[in-house]
Amino acid sequence: MKIPINLKAGSVDKEEKKDVIIGIDLGTTNSLVAYADGEETFVIRDTSGSNALVPSILHFGKDGVVVGDIAREKLISAPERTIYSVKRLMGKSYQDLSSLKDSVGYNVIDQDAEALVKVEIDGKYYTPIELSAEILKELKSKAEAKLKLEISKAVITVPAYFNDAQRQA
Repeated sequence: MKIPINLKAGSVDKEEKKDVIIGIDLGTTNSLVAYADGEETFVIRDTSGSNALVPSILHFGKDGVVVGDIAREKLISAPERTIYSVKRLMGKSYQDLSSLKDSVGYNVIDQDAEALVKVEIDGKYYTPIELSAEILKELKSKAEAKLKLEISKAVITVPAYFNDAQRQA
């Protein structure tokens, strides 16, 4: 164990615990998480070390929500409970999504008079923000497991083509 000593002051310095800030690319198809350590950046890979990409797919099962590869496996067997392309829903109204809502297996709705769309699963309604939050939680959890520390700060990418409503979402 190193003990930091300040020779000028003649005292023992308290080690400052630095916050690790992760960077998240929340993609339409896949997402990933990275962090910087000094001058180097590292992409966080899965436990096998082979894959850094996490499919941006959620599956609502009996035991809760799963994200990533396990959710992707449910696209064929349970399409009505498996959500993908969440980023395409961000900041969009039901009218904006006329072509998308017919091409996905899940139920995109315009609940009440609200302007933004929601996804309905088992009578519960989820906004694109709530769905994206589930993906972000998974990426944060992946980073915390790899780094063995709690993450409290992140930078999330936003595509240049997003409008103000999408950026705010």
